[in-house]
Amino acid sequence: MHDIIDTTEDGRFRVRLVQDEDAINPREDFDHLAHVITIDTHLGWCAPVDKDGGPLADAWDRVSWNRWKGVETFMRWARIFHNAIVIESRPERGAVSLWYLMGEDSEDLGILPEAYLDAERAEYQAWADGEVYGYIVEEAVDWVRADDATETRTEWEEVDSCYGHYGFEWAASAARDALRFYTAKAMVA
Repeated sequence: MHDIIDTTEDGRFRVRLVQDEDAINPREDFDHLAHVITIDTHLGWCAPVDKDGGPLADAWDRVSWNRWKGVETFMRWARIFHNAIVIESRPERGAVSLWYLMGEDSEDLGILPEAYLDAERAEYQAWADGEVYGYIVEEAVDWVRADDATETRTEWEEVDSCYGHYGFEWAASAARDALRFYTAKAMVA
C-alpha cells in the first residue's frame, strides 16, 4: 500500500502512507495499565492478547465455565470487590477478551477509564488487523541535465518519515501534520 493522502496546493510536497511491516505488538513492547483476559482464541487460531491475564485471571478461571453468565458475573465481581473497570471486546476477527483497569490505576488518568481501556483495545486491534502505518513526506525536486539545460525532470525525494502509527485515522492525521510542517518550513526559507 502506497497511498498518497495529501499534496500541497503548489504540488511541491506530498505525503503518503505505507503499511508498517515491522510493527511491534503494543501489548509486548509498551507499558500499559490495562490487563487483558483472553476468553476465546477461536480454537487456537488467535494468540492470547496478554500472556498472564493480570491479577484477576484466577477469578476469571473460576467463573469461565458458565458460558451464559460468566462474563457478566466476572464484570460485576471485579467492579464490586476490586473497584475495577471492565470492558468486553468482541472483534470480527480475533480473540474475544476482557480488558480491565484496577481501581487504583484508574484514579489519575485524566480521561474516563472506559475511554482509556478502549484506546488500548483499539491500539492492539489495529496491530492485530495489520493497520499500522508509516508516513513519508516527499518533495518534488527538479533536475537539469548537466550537458543539456533543456532536458529536465522532476522526481520525488523523501524529506521525512515516521513509522509506528496504530490505526489509519491517527496515521493520516500525523501525516497531514507533518506535511503542514514542511509546507510552513518551505515558506519561511
